[in-house]
Order: sequence, then structure tokens, then C-alpha cells
Amino acid sequence: MGHPIHIVDVFTDRALTGNQLAVVLDAGDIAPDVMQKVAREMNFSETTFVMAPTQAGCAAKVRIFTPGTELPFAGHPTVGTAWVLATQGLVPSGALEFTLEEAVGPVAVRGERGPNGFTFWMTHPPLTFGEVITDRRRIAAGLGLDESYLMADVPLRVASTGLDFLYVALRDKRAVDAAVSDKNRIREAFAGRAPLPVFLFASDGPNRLYSRMFAPDANGIDEDPATGSASGPLGAFAVKYGLVAHSRSVSITSEQGTKMGRQSIIHIKLEYGADTDVPTKIEVGGSVMPVVTGTLVGADK
Repeated sequence: MGHPIHIVDVFTDRALTGNQLAVVLDAGDIAPDVMQKVAREMNFSETTFVMAPTQAGCAAKVRIFTPGTELPFAGHPTVGTAWVLATQGLVPSGALEFTLEEAVGPVAVRGERGPNGFTFWMTHPPLTFGEVITDRRRIAAGLGLDESYLMADVPLRVASTGLDFLYVALRDKRAVDAAVSDKNRIREAFAGRAPLPVFLFASDGPNRLYSRMFAPDANGIDEDPATGSASGPLGAFAVKYGLVAHSRSVSITSEQGTKMGRQSIIHIKLEYGADTDVPTKIEVGGSVMPVVTGTLVGADK
């Protein structure tokens, strides 16, 4: 009895760095409340549960849980789960391009073979830019920073491809590292409204960004070492506001998690058409390293 479980590190080519993920296979008989308990037991930023698809054309259905709630979509769980399915021979015909059924809808993924194994990419849902938050001093204070650390000519703005993040451009890498994740202070910075996860970043050379993500409402997770769902909009945000040069095809590398000792390297690809603000296609990808393979027991109780 039990369910196969794989623990992997995502967005890294070195085990014990990147972002941890637990992938539970053959999970169709696990009740949602038990999935939540398993995710709390694992205490990673996300745990995924893989089962037979209900939508035609999908290789598998994937449910994604943080220690406190279920998510409709997330990046490193999608990339890591795709890697596990491919390397375990669980994709029909051994395909390296397939679709995962998630609560947000079908998510396309593709694998590339390289000298160090597979790199997996996921295609983001359509991008939207949201509101601009004008109280810059209050948001800066919520991050433990003076307002002068913010890029003066870049707005604090919400963007999303399924999950909302507030993007905060800082003047340099040192400013990013100086920020402090304090849930109470970040909540106060949103002045009585529901707080958003805050993605702070700075330019770190041509087409390279240095990033951190603070999650004021994520149960048990103050800072995320790699946030694939935020990295697609990050790339488009950086291009829109001139931190990365625009072209029809843009490749960006985002380094995240270094400050917390779990360096992650996230690759972002953008394709543009006539609209220079919103890409026609966003892909986020990276390497995955196996850490633990075993059996989850007790989930059927």
C-alpha cells in the first residue's frame, strides 16, 4: 500500500539548492483534505498530486497545494512534476511535449535533452497587467527599505498569468538583498486590503535579473526560493519598463533564492508580435535534480 513520492529540487542543476517539491503519483484516491495534510507534513512551498486526466489531450491532472491552501497554478510545481512524469516513463509514447491539466486550465510543457539531463519548460497562460500602487513609501517600508531603494521611474504594479504578484523594481542587487520578509509589516503596507505576494528584483547585467519573492499570506512560507508563476510576468514587466531591451524574441535569466541559501536559476523566453507590451508567448524553464524517491504511506487513512 502507499503512493510513490519523489522529492526534487527545481530550477537548479545542483541537488540541495533550488526550490524543493514533493510529487505524489497515483493520487486519484487521495481525498483533498488529506492532500492538504500531506502538503503540511512535507512543508515545502508546494506539493503536487498527480492523477488521471479528466480533459482530453492532457497527459495527467495535477493538483497543487502549499502547506496552507490549494493553488490553481504554480511554476516550479509544473516544471518539477513534468520532469518526474517524463523521467519515470509516465508520459504516453515517451513524448517530451505534453499538456498538464491544472485548476487554471491546460498548461503546455516541453522537455529538452541536454548533457546534464532534461530541461523542462512550461507555457504560461495569458498575461495581464493590473493596478499600479501609488503609495511607494508605504510598500518600501513594508519591505524594510527606504523609498530611495526603489527604481524611481518604474511603477509598483500588479501582473499575473494566473496568480497576482506585485512587482517592485529596486535600484541594484544590494537593495534586493537588504529587503526583509516580515509578514506583519508587509500586511500593514497594504493598508487594510488583502496583501499580495511581493516580487522584488533588480537588473544584474544584460538580460539578467536578481530576484526575491515574499509571500505574506502563504502558510509557513515567508520567502520562496524560486517562483516560476511569477517569473513569466517578471520578464514581461522588465521588458515593458525598459530593464531588459525589447525584441521579437527575448531570453532572460532570473537568479532567485540566493539570499536564503537556495540559489535558483530560472530561464524566461518571451515572444512578441505587434503589441510590444504583452508577449504572445511566455515560457519559463529550468533544470531539475532528484533528491529522494520513496513511498508515501498513510495518505489513504
